[in-house]
Amino acid sequence: MSDLPAVPVFAPGGYRYVRAVFQYSGGVAAEPGYEIERARFLKPLPLAEAFAAVEAHLKAIGRPTTAFAQCELRSPEPFTDQGFFDFNKVYVGTLARWGIYKDGDPLMNPVARTNVGPEYDKPAGPSMFAFSYTVPAPNARRGTFVLAGGGDAREGGPSYRDRIVRLRDTSPEGLREKVSFVIAEMERRMKLLGFGWQDAVTTEIYTVQNVGHLVGELLAARGAAAGGVVWNYTRPPVVDLEYEMDVRGAAREIVL
Repeated sequence: MSDLPAVPVFAPGGYRYVRAVFQYSGGVAAEPGYEIERARFLKPLPLAEAFAAVEAHLKAIGRPTTAFAQCELRSPEPFTDQGFFDFNKVYVGTLARWGIYKDGDPLMNPVARTNVGPEYDKPAGPSMFAFSYTVPAPNARRGTFVLAGGGDAREGGPSYRDRIVRLRDTSPEGLREKVSFVIAEMERRMKLLGFGWQDAVTTEIYTVQNVGHLVGELLAARGAAAGGVVWNYTRPPVVDLEYEMDVRGAAREIVL
């Protein structure tokens, strides 16, 4: 794995990605000649219905399913480690059918993803809130990118519980360390893709913890809130995670 490129190119989709794990990549950026567009559903759709809608939308605009680059999911409750693994095995089945994911591929899965659980107005089952894809843009004015959601857990290790930063510590100092850790990971991913906070159009945070006192100190002060900060009152996807973020710089965003 260490000899593989950190940022491979998924040529059929027209984008490069930060290598991560089998269920998602760390983020995507459009290759020259393309740009990333984001589409949000007016209301989250159940996953099977959403995938059909994605396929229909891409077909309508003349794009292949391999242009699918990122999605934002909503789940009823945080998963256990095993529940999250089981869900992901089903999720990547559609990506395999679309010619994006190949089981056992050492370059892993190119599609970035955020998956969180709303504290209120919970969906009945796993649903899709939004998705991003590439479109041809021979005269694109700037690069475009979307990061996957990243939570307060370090990479590696047998379980999420073993990797969580300040496990079950939601004190002001515990939250500061969690938020700082996630911000550093967002910056790492942006740098790998060739971007920084000056390129971000939207910064989103996902937590039910009170992190308001940290927005100025840790986000705005470093230029991460130039377009504001979108606070989603949701929980990260796995039990005991408390804080998640994603960042994007899409060329345009539409509502379906």
